[in-house]
Amino acid sequence: MTLYLLGTGAAVSDPHRTTTMLAVSDGTSTLAVDCGGDLVQRMMVAGIDLNTFDGLIVTHEHPDHVSGFPLFMEKLWLLGRRRPIPVYGIRAALDQARRLWEAFDTSRWDGVPDIDWQEVAHAPGADVLKNDTWHITASPVDHPVPTVGLRFEHASGRTVAYSCDTSPCEQVVELGRGADLLVHEATGAIPGVHSSIEEAAEVAAKAGAHRLLLVHLPFGLTDDDLNEGRKWFTEMELGEELGAYEL
Repeated sequence: MTLYLLGTGAAVSDPHRTTTMLAVSDGTSTLAVDCGGDLVQRMMVAGIDLNTFDGLIVTHEHPDHVSGFPLFMEKLWLLGRRRPIPVYGIRAALDQARRLWEAFDTSRWDGVPDIDWQEVAHAPGADVLKNDTWHITASPVDHPVPTVGLRFEHASGRTVAYSCDTSPCEQVVELGRGADLLVHEATGAIPGVHSSIEEAAEVAAKAGAHRLLLVHLPFGLTDDDLNEGRKWFTEMELGEELGAYEL
């Protein structure tokens, strides 16, 4: 199982970072999270085989997490995708993706794949997907619009958790419980909106996660900025743009 950080930036970040987008893959099955930028291009740069793509999870309705949805669909279609595309998310997130898609006239797009909209309950521990390869669950987090964090459990026993956009909350502690990797935002401390480096480190420590990757990063962060947070949790690093993390 490999985690790909397809983007690690906040809505506005350093020039080399695009909006935060993730993918998990075992080489046979790949699932992506959010599409605020050019998701297909980032998967291609990361070397992900698009034939293994099994679905997209949309965490919430904000532009830096969903606004690239029509381009995502167009590119997969142009690249020859004809199988239906599963899209998972809570109702508000799916509604936003649907509105964006319906803004374009695709009636002449011969063979455009169907979208298999899969609504996820906005409730703690809600199932997103469960099959022989993956068990993915979602829980509400603390953000101004309905938003979910995620937990990916692979058949190998490896686990990745993702906070999404949130201020510190117990739901993320539970999502990250014992995870091999916790991916946590570090935009800066804004109560009810975002988290700081130190707050993310404290969540990772409470969860007993093995490793912490910081994403949704503002301008100019360096490794030195993590020193205070390492008092809470030592195994912490800034997420690398297009980084691949094997578990």
